[in-house]
Amino acid sequence: MKETVHHVKPSTQFKRQHKSDYGHEKIEILYEDKDIIVINKPSGILSCPYPGSKSKTVLDLLEKIMRSKGTLSAFHKPCVVHRLDRDTSGVMMFALNENVQKKIMASWHKMVTERLYRAVAENPKNKEKQLPLTGLIDEPLAQNSHHIGYVPHDKNDKAKTVNARTHYKIICRGTTHTLFELSLDTGKKNQIRAHLSSKGYTLAGDENYYANTDPFFRLALHARTLEFVHPVTNEKMKFEVPEDEQWLAYVEKGDSNPRTPIWKEKPAVHEKSIASLENAKTVSRKNFRKMDFIQRGKNFSR
Repeated sequence: MKETVHHVKPSTQFKRQHKSDYGHEKIEILYEDKDIIVINKPSGILSCPYPGSKSKTVLDLLEKIMRSKGTLSAFHKPCVVHRLDRDTSGVMMFALNENVQKKIMASWHKMVTERLYRAVAENPKNKEKQLPLTGLIDEPLAQNSHHIGYVPHDKNDKAKTVNARTHYKIICRGTTHTLFELSLDTGKKNQIRAHLSSKGYTLAGDENYYANTDPFFRLALHARTLEFVHPVTNEKMKFEVPEDEQWLAYVEKGDSNPRTPIWKEKPAVHEKSIASLENAKTVSRKNFRKMDFIQRGKNFSR
């Protein structure tokens, strides 16, 4: 008999209660022509749907906007060319027809000339392991058992790995946190989070990697800059949306008395839910969707 397990992450409960635009996130359109549209994506909303998900997405919002303007049709609609994680904010581009979508995806690494992220990370406990001011993290990432994301690779683990390269520059090194600027040679899911975490720099607000701080009530990762050659006109284009000013101010000041993240305040409830899932003979598809990618990989690879 299937066991029904009700599991809602404490962080999700917190967002429902305290995030003013939870479930009603709005996008900012930075540029639009007949072939592409560039937006500023808020944190907390999926870029596009995935199988089984009923959550609202950026794609849904764009279709709604175009429908209201009377410009949506089978041949003129938003098409995904790249993604940002649900809790990552920042600049995104969509194609507005399938021909342009195919052209962008076939030449992505050539047409995109710059793509920069900003992130606030907790400093490593061991100061001797601090990263230099600039560098390249060129280390493989392990693919979890359900291909939902990537995690730092344990050299003693025989799990399948993929090559991943992350360039970084330290914008500000504070007493408790560091503000990074990052760019990717490879675009693996969760790459920045996994690479920095592997070096002891867990992103602030990152529940999946067990962050100890959550100063902005969100994952502190923002896609700041997107520079590319227009797929149709060949015009050079650049869009930049700075991260919130409080990120730098927070790092400069330091956090001597950090607020305990909600998922650490209620560990018993969280661990009980996970234990129930581990002990269940079968786990429903609905429960599977509610687990984050690390939980899925750990619980279903046994």
